[in-house]
Amino acid sequence: MPTNDPKPTKAVRRDEARLKAAQMRKEQEKKAKRNRILAITGLAVAVLALVAVAFTIVNQNKANEAANSDVVYGQGAENVVAPELADVTSPAPANDKGGIPVSGDGVGSVGDGDVDLTVYFDYMCPYCGQFDTTNSADMEAMIEEGGVTITYHPISILDRLSAGSSYSTRTANATAIVADQSPEHFTAFVTALYVDQPAEGTSGRSDAEIAEVAESVGVPAEVTATFTDTVDGTFATQDEDAVDGTWRTFAPWVAAATNQAGLDLPQLSTPAVLINGTAFNEWQTPGALKAAVEAAKS
Repeated sequence: MPTNDPKPTKAVRRDEARLKAAQMRKEQEKKAKRNRILAITGLAVAVLALVAVAFTIVNQNKANEAANSDVVYGQGAENVVAPELADVTSPAPANDKGGIPVSGDGVGSVGDGDVDLTVYFDYMCPYCGQFDTTNSADMEAMIEEGGVTITYHPISILDRLSAGSSYSTRTANATAIVADQSPEHFTAFVTALYVDQPAEGTSGRSDAEIAEVAESVGVPAEVTATFTDTVDGTFATQDEDAVDGTWRTFAPWVAAATNQAGLDLPQLSTPAVLINGTAFNEWQTPGALKAAVEAAKS
């Protein structure tokens, strides 16, 4: 149908296109500005959240350190000189290398002519937990069968990864007390501490929870009550010869045993497993450790 509306000229169409393009640019600029503001706001919120988390962690670590200030030998002082094993009180079954031997004759006994299986471990170490899960039943069987002495070395190289609670020392001290006062429950307690093992970076089990674990395997309550006992003594630093301090009963032994482990091993890491003094690294395979010990018997 014919129309009387005039057709827009080329100039009009060009001006309309320019106006539309300008409007689109403004909308895009507004949208980009809005997105930048949202991104900056989101980043600021995220940064504040991270700061809050870091602040909470730092405060919690400080609280843990304060609550556990009388756990570790040297009480967290800088440049503490580790004591010698000969100069500290050791658990009754311990040997002069900081280990606790277990054979068919009991805790503290070394079987004549036995294969020597030695294990260094830290209760905060996840690989130590894997080692125990894979091999603890076989180790119990080996002790029952005889011909092998297993020497347990609880050490504390991962206190720094327990959020200020000194979990490695607390559990090693408890292990030493069990070996000393309730040796018949020693190996069961070692394994029980790896059930639902706390993760690195956490404060680990509380002292009360460690006691509960011990009592669950038969350790008497009068023994677990001594897990938090402390003794007074002196320690040396690189700058001072005698500084007064207070720490858990066997904390000096734990420190000395850990230091001795560093001297005895080419590289101090956990778990360290040796058969007759030779490193054994295939412990991840179920049954491999027992088979290697059986082979060493012959």
